[in-house]
Amino acid sequence: MEVDVRSALDRLADRLAGKGARVLQAGRLSGGASMETWAFEVEGPRGRDRMILRRRTVAYDPDNARSIPLSTEAALIKAARANGAQAPPVLHVCDHEDGLGEAYVMGAVPGETLGRKIVSDPAFDAIRPKLARQCGEVLAKIHATPPPPELNLKTVDAALELDRYEEVYRATGAQRPILELAFQYLRQRTPPPVQPVLLHGDFRNGNIMFDPETGVAAVLDWELAHIGDPAEDMGWICTNSWRFGRPEKPVGGFGDYADLLAGYEAAGGRPIPLERVRFWQVLGSLRWGVMCLTMYVSWQTGLEKSVERPMIGRRVSETEADLVVLLEQGL
Repeated sequence: MEVDVRSALDRLADRLAGKGARVLQAGRLSGGASMETWAFEVEGPRGRDRMILRRRTVAYDPDNARSIPLSTEAALIKAARANGAQAPPVLHVCDHEDGLGEAYVMGAVPGETLGRKIVSDPAFDAIRPKLARQCGEVLAKIHATPPPPELNLKTVDAALELDRYEEVYRATGAQRPILELAFQYLRQRTPPPVQPVLLHGDFRNGNIMFDPETGVAAVLDWELAHIGDPAEDMGWICTNSWRFGRPEKPVGGFGDYADLLAGYEAAGGRPIPLERVRFWQVLGSLRWGVMCLTMYVSWQTGLEKSVERPMIGRRVSETEADLVVLLEQGL
């Protein structure tokens, strides 16, 4: 069912900012096939506030979705923020009365999320050397957050992740020697399980709001949150695909492993060997390569018509180049 988001926001204003409140402006920022984001401003008895609406545009399918429900996402953001992690304030979780479907509203956090600007814009020159340590600190706070037990988050370890992505890879029918070699390499070096923790699941440059003066302002996009190995989040932000043209800086294109790990331990995180982070980094490149491959196949078979799919699908070759370097270097 088509939803008139602007009209729904007008009706929601009173619940967000008090009786007589009104929406002054609203515009859609981004969104994919199943999710969209709106920025809007509300004027009420307390003045003007900038807010963000995150809503799902298609019905959530728990049997086939890797992402979590938006109500769960909102609950995790609240829990992490209460534990000291930089996360946006959740102001309202929408219900049937709001007419917006599955959605929630956050307070807008000023800053920048464009990865290429974070690694190259002169505005970030002064703060950039501190960002890797800050990322380690915020990860320690996220990982120390007890997830509300009623949320029933999935638990994933390295062996399960390898199984899942190899199954997806085999289903494509592709034969990519570098990907095949990476699966074999990682299976021979899978680390033993550790005490699982709450993971963001997509912690990387591009999903973090950075302020040019203070650094990490908010961790966004929690839809892939789950329970697992704390090194998984660290390995993902170190994956070369999220360095935006700065391969010499392994942490997000702006920092070094030592600063990430030092920040994590300083904020109370259990020490994590670099070898374990590197394992998850290799798995991160392999995982993204398989994801790119599936996007290409979805376009090739006619399942998806968007030109975005084959454009992202081309990037499987980038991940193969990354994997060659990583396999030569070793863990």
